Amino acid sequence: QVQLVESGGGLVQAGGSLRLSCAASGGTFSRYAMGWFRQAPGKEREFVASITNSGGSTSYEDSVKGRFTISRDNAKNTVALQMNSLKPEDTAVYYCAARTRSIWTSLQSREYDIWGQGRQVTVSS
Repeated sequence: QVQLVESGGGLVQAGGSLRLSCAASGGTFSRYAMGWFRQAPGKEREFVASITNSGGSTSYEDSVKGRFTISRDNAKNTVALQMNSLKPEDTAVYYCAARTRSIWTSLQSREYDIWGQGRQVTVSS
């Protein structure tokens, strides 16, 4: 059974940086596409970034392009989201997710079958 455990996040002022990490266990991490999603209060969960199993291709939601970077280390079974130039509108609970049935990424949360517990990111103005 694949499990994902997230760490990082927290509180930062606008313009600052935070890093989220997600450690996978119980599966073959290098076979999975991985994604980060977020959910703000009263809003639906939305796509943030994704990365193919090899790390050779990434995708980003338009509002985070140029500010966020997704990366992975298959030797350590981890995926990370580096978040720079944070804005108050980035405030949300962030989730990492694994798409265990495909090496390719998707923008749709329903395509991901394993989820982490979520980490709060709060950006103050």
